[in-house]
Amino acid sequence: MALMITDECINCDVCEPECPNDAISMGVEIYEIDPNKCTECVGHFDEPQCVQVCPVECIPLNPEYVETPEQLLEKYTHLQAAKTV
Repeated sequence: MALMITDECINCDVCEPECPNDAISMGVEIYEIDPNKCTECVGHFDEPQCVQVCPVECIPLNPEYVETPEQLLEKYTHLQAAKTV
C-alpha cells in the first residue's frame, strides 16, 4: 500500500526530505504523498523513512491503494528506470 498523510500533520517539514522517491510534497494545507511514487521505501529501506521521522505519527497506510510487497518492488523498479532515462 502507499502511505498517506492525515490532517493531523503539523507541517514540520521532516518527512519530505526523507522520501527517496520524491513522493512527498506540500499540498494546499498539509503535506501529501503521491501514491504513484510511494513504495513504502521498498527497494531503499526496511521501513518507511517518513513514518520513522514523523513526530505526530500521522502517516498510516492508504486503504485506497492496496499493494503487495511484490507490487511495491515493481513500482520501485519502474521509478528507478524512469530516473535513468
